[in-house]
Amino acid sequence: MDSIIEQLNENLKVVYRQSLDADKKLDELQQQGHGKFKALFPADAGFDFEAKRFKPYVLDVAADVESLSSDGFSEEKLKTTVIKLQQILQLLTTFK
Repeated sequence: MDSIIEQLNENLKVVYRQSLDADKKLDELQQQGHGKFKALFPADAGFDFEAKRFKPYVLDVAADVESLSSDGFSEEKLKTTVIKLQQILQLLTTFK
């Protein structure tokens, strides 16, 4: 289980750096009058909030990973966390 948590944390580091770059690009687009959207992900994506930047979503997944190691490991929580992380990665890839 520790190796799973370590792998998730490694992926989070990469995603975090990419999200900072993407958020900077989104800021620039918004200043140019583009980026008129309500949230990056639809309501059914597994996140219980809406945000116009990547960082809040990455921090949400990081909190999930933290709770996996501190509150006890659960297959269901792991599955949900991995799905959310995959969605962020896919959107970041599409955004580039």
